[in-house]
Amino acid sequence: MPDPVSTTSSHTPMRIRARGRSFLALVLSPEAPLPLWLEGLDYQIARSGGLFTGKPVILDLGLLNETTPGLATLLDDIRGRGVRIIGIEGGSRHWPVVAHWDWPETLDGGRPAGEVEIPEDPAVSAAGPVSGGGTLIIDQHVRSGQSIQHMQGDVIILGSVSSGAEIVAAGSIHVYGTLRGRAIAGVGGQSQSRIFASRMLAELLALDGYYAVTEDIDPAILGQAAQAALDEDRVRVLPLLA
Repeated sequence: MPDPVSTTSSHTPMRIRARGRSFLALVLSPEAPLPLWLEGLDYQIARSGGLFTGKPVILDLGLLNETTPGLATLLDDIRGRGVRIIGIEGGSRHWPVVAHWDWPETLDGGRPAGEVEIPEDPAVSAAGPVSGGGTLIIDQHVRSGQSIQHMQGDVIILGSVSSGAEIVAAGSIHVYGTLRGRAIAGVGGQSQSRIFASRMLAELLALDGYYAVTEDIDPAILGQAAQAALDEDRVRVLPLLA
């Protein structure tokens, strides 16, 4: 009778499959005075419809120093608001004031890509072919719960974007249907990017890190053909010219 141990060891080892998947994380850069910055964070969370919920966030301490009032409790203050910190940069764990922090493991690599969240599980199956110029064309509706990210250029949707769906693009976003979900364009500092929709009912619009929600859109424009553009530090939604 063969030895079961020797029989097993003679088998070819099972091949282990590994695939890469890259994520973009939102970067929060607190500024002094921290109480006012936290008030601003509360305001943004309240009006952004769960923008930070469950999303990877990196805390950048580059605008602070170890003597900044309120720094000792900052990490707990942010986490207490449901923000998931996956990395900290721009500061030092050797600062005595933050020695008690529960620091995440250091993340190396990565490229600056703007202060907007990117979905953790992109719905790759919803993406159509990429045409010339880095434009991603999606020739179907984007359903609730689906997320599309494209960091090479514009995104064109030949359909509608349902409530609860999300489109993220380095360039502009064009929706040839109803935009009910969230559209995040101009990732990486492309402030000239715009968001176009044949019927604008967006839950959230973001351009180069600036946001607008449904309540910020003129009721006369809601449901009409419209575009969103960045005007200094404000997202403005305007009707499309006939």
